[in-house]
Amino acid sequence: MRDLQHLYYFERLLEDANNELVREAKAEGRLCIGSVCYQVPEVLLNLPGTFGVRLRAPRTGSMEMGTYYLTSFLCEYSRALLERALEGGYQFLDCMMGIDACTMINRCIENMELLETMKNNNEKFFFQYLEVPMKCDDNGLFLYEGQCREKILTPLKEVFGVDVSDEAIRKAVEEHNKVCRLITEIGNFRKEEKPRITGYEFHIICLCTYVCPKDKLIPLLEETLEELKTREPDEKTPFRARVAVVGSEIDDVDMIKLIEDSGAYVCADRFCYGSLPGRQEIILNDDEDLITQICRQYMEDCMCPRHMDTPKMNRRREYVDEIAKEYKADGIIYEQMKFCDPWAYERMVGSHVLREEYGYPVLTIDRPYAVGNSGQIRTRVQAFVESMEIKKIQGGKNNG
Repeated sequence: MRDLQHLYYFERLLEDANNELVREAKAEGRLCIGSVCYQVPEVLLNLPGTFGVRLRAPRTGSMEMGTYYLTSFLCEYSRALLERALEGGYQFLDCMMGIDACTMINRCIENMELLETMKNNNEKFFFQYLEVPMKCDDNGLFLYEGQCREKILTPLKEVFGVDVSDEAIRKAVEEHNKVCRLITEIGNFRKEEKPRITGYEFHIICLCTYVCPKDKLIPLLEETLEELKTREPDEKTPFRARVAVVGSEIDDVDMIKLIEDSGAYVCADRFCYGSLPGRQEIILNDDEDLITQICRQYMEDCMCPRHMDTPKMNRRREYVDEIAKEYKADGIIYEQMKFCDPWAYERMVGSHVLREEYGYPVLTIDRPYAVGNSGQIRTRVQAFVESMEIKKIQGGKNNG
C-alpha cells in the first residue's frame, strides 16, 4: 500500500509529550491540562482556552530516579512518568488531574507534587486527585459526578477563569464526537478482508487524538479518512492471522509494530489509549443535567478492571467477544504491564474465560512499558500465530 500522507507527521507528534501541536496551542495562550486515565473525562478538559493531554513518556530509557521513589514493584508506566517529570519533561502543563484508578498511578502523581516537579512559569499550577467509582451504579455515578464538578470544573473556573458553562461543555462534546466519528470510520477499515490500514498505522493515528489539541488534529484526520477511501490494499496480505489486543495501557507504538511484524494483524484495540472503548460518541439529551449524562456514559462505557461489580466484570468479557466477532479476530492477545495489579487479575481470569467459555485462542503477555524489539515477545507471538494456523488446518479451535 502507498504511504499515508500524514503518517510520518503523526509519528513525529508521538516522539515528544510536548509535541508541535501542543506547543502551537500553548503559544496561542491556551492552558494545557494533564491527565493519566480514561476515567478523567477528557471532554471536561477541552473547554474554551484549554486542552487536555494524556501523559506519556516517549523514548523512555533509564528509570532509576522513578524507581528510587516508587520502588521496582510498581508498574513501569508510573515509574516512567515520574522519571520524565523529574527530568522536567512536563513543564508545559498548567495543571494536573490525578486519579485513584489504581494506587500506582496515584503514588506517581503524588510524588510529582511532593518533589515539586512542575516548577514552571505558571505560578497558578495545581494538582487535583479524583476519586472514581468501583461499581457502576447510582452511588458510583453520584460520586463520579461530584468529583468531576469539585476537582475539575470548580478549580478551572476559580483558578484560571475558564468558562465551564453548559454551552461551553456542549461545544467540547461536539468536538469530541467529531473526533470519535473520524476515528471510528478510519478504524472500520480494519474489518475488511484485505484491510487498507494496518493496526500499527491506526494505533498511531488514534494515539495522537489523546495527546494533541483535538481542533488542530481534526483537519488531518479528515484528510486521512478521505485518503483511505481510495487507498488500494495489498493484493496479498503479509499477515497470517487477525488478533484483538486486550489489556492495560499501551502508548508504545513499538508494541503493535512488533505484533504485526510477527505476522498477526491487530484488528481491534481494547486497551487503554485504544479506541474500543475511548472513541465512542457522547449522546446528550436536553432533559437531564449535563455533567450527569457525561459521567454516566464514561462510567458505563469504561472497561477498566477498576470496576469490580459482577455485572461489569462479566460485561468486560462479553465486550471482548463482541469486538472479536465484529472485527473478525482469529485470536486474542491479553497483555498487561508488569506489576499492574488490576490488569494482572483481569488478564488471568479474562484469558481463561475467553479461552474456555468463548473458545478463542488466547495468548497472555506480561510486558515492560517500552517493548522495543523484544525477542521474547516476538517469539511468543510468532508461536501463537503458528498455533492458530495449525488449528485452522485441523478445523478446530486452539485451547492451549
